[in-house]
Amino acid sequence: MTVLDTAAPTYDNRTAFAEELLELARADERVVAVCNDSVGSSNLVGFREEFPDRLINVGIAEQNLVGVGAGLAAAGLIPFVCAAGPFLTGRSLEQVKADVAYSAHNVILCGMSPGMAYGELGPTHHSVEDLSWLRALPGLDIVVPADRHQTRQAVRQAVADPRPTYIRVGRHKVPDVTAPTDPLERGRFLLARAGSDVTLIGTGTLVSRALAAADLLAADGIDARVLNAAYIAPLDVEAIRDAATQTRAIVTAEEANISGGLGAAVALTVAAQGRGPVVRALGLSEFAPTGSTDLLLEHFGLTGPAIAAAAREALAG
Repeated sequence: MTVLDTAAPTYDNRTAFAEELLELARADERVVAVCNDSVGSSNLVGFREEFPDRLINVGIAEQNLVGVGAGLAAAGLIPFVCAAGPFLTGRSLEQVKADVAYSAHNVILCGMSPGMAYGELGPTHHSVEDLSWLRALPGLDIVVPADRHQTRQAVRQAVADPRPTYIRVGRHKVPDVTAPTDPLERGRFLLARAGSDVTLIGTGTLVSRALAAADLLAADGIDARVLNAAYIAPLDVEAIRDAATQTRAIVTAEEANISGGLGAAVALTVAAQGRGPVVRALGLSEFAPTGSTDLLLEHFGLTGPAIAAAAREALAG
């Protein structure tokens, strides 16, 4: 059973991303990086210094960014296309659809600082629609690492088995919730904590908060299962069905819009069984007000206590 250490150090997943990308680039000359004038915010300064000929900066032109990445992939390279999540997925959605997913080009789309990581910059810079938009595209893997270890694994996996992929690379600091040796399996959730009363399914930054909620519920005698949904697509249908038959309620938590995101995917899977437990989806359903990331997460009920409260309500229902 994983118990969250509330005093544990926290980490910016972009650092792990940059370190792993550099290590892989040293071993495989096919690895290249493409960015949109975001060398600093994408943590590509070290890559530029060591491999200046393998970093392409297209400027603030995200549609070209994705098209260039697709061309590099068609030439046999492994492009990591890096940009802030809202601009990579919003401004260039047509290119992601046509040039990456439909054309089956092995582009690794890296959505930097996703969710509400940009805080006070507001909804124009929040990437909370990305999971909904991209889940609608067949043939595109969606990976949302929960910590620095899963971030490293996602980058390694993208090189070992390249395919059209979107990786959320978190900026808001999170604690370790996995061990370096824990598997990151395509299309599988990771069991972070066993439980038989209620299932909490978190993704990305919300996994640590789901574990915190499980600790609070345990104090009330409620046995919570916690699933780390690192893969949004392909979806772990088996884990969801098990949760629906083995526990009495399901609560999902995502730093994203619940319309079409993880919560919608889980609810649809449960509904397809014909009957099942209450599914409560926590996330966004409106544009965020102005505030820091932590303030906004609290505003939308994406904290350990709020997730625990939602679980109690779901069980009561």
